[in-house]
Amino acid sequence: MLLELKNIEKKYYTPSGKVPVTILNNISLQVEQGEAIAVVGPSGSGKSTLLNIIGALDKPTSGSVNFNGKNLATMNENELANIRNMEIGFIFQLHHLLPQCTVLENVLIPTIPQKKKKNNKEFRNRAKILLGKVGLENHFDYFPARLSSGEQQRVAVVRALINQPRLVLADEPTGSLDQTSADNLGQILIDLNKAENVTLIVVTHSLDLAERMNTVYNLQNGRLEVYKKS
Repeated sequence: MLLELKNIEKKYYTPSGKVPVTILNNISLQVEQGEAIAVVGPSGSGKSTLLNIIGALDKPTSGSVNFNGKNLATMNENELANIRNMEIGFIFQLHHLLPQCTVLENVLIPTIPQKKKKNNKEFRNRAKILLGKVGLENHFDYFPARLSSGEQQRVAVVRALINQPRLVLADEPTGSLDQTSADNLGQILIDLNKAENVTLIVVTHSLDLAERMNTVYNLQNGRLEVYKKS
């Protein structure tokens, strides 16, 4: 078991309200290593909030998150930062590439804290292999402005995988892409999920992308339920 959520609740107080608004209500979830799952649901249902809690970017109001045998609630900020950098990869709707850095340099950014532990050549070789797998083997020295939106998002995918994480979290990764680019990126995610044995959790409005995953969950009214299982 790679990930286990137990009775997760998340509540927010509005600026003028005295009664908290419940975003996530008693959510429990178990995810095995290598699974590919999608979370769908209406806007504002808490999908991104759930992903942020899983990725240790946010904390639940109550309940626990166990990742790779570790209770995230018992860890300090340095320990959480290390997990976010080394064991979890993040892909967002906006790629957040640095415009002044080349494709290869952007991919290598997450490796900077690890350069004292590993040979830089090892990271560069892995980056080039992964870029080749997503069809960017001739783009190592390109700057982001020379790339299409789909190509930029593929760079973001490789960046998320560079440290060989156990888990990749993708928040609307195809939301800003045209249909063809979205289809291509969806297939790339599935191929990398299998080739790297990386666990994949995707939040998306796209049922086309969601149905490529092993299991689809629907998040609505604070509750998470199985929508489709292969």
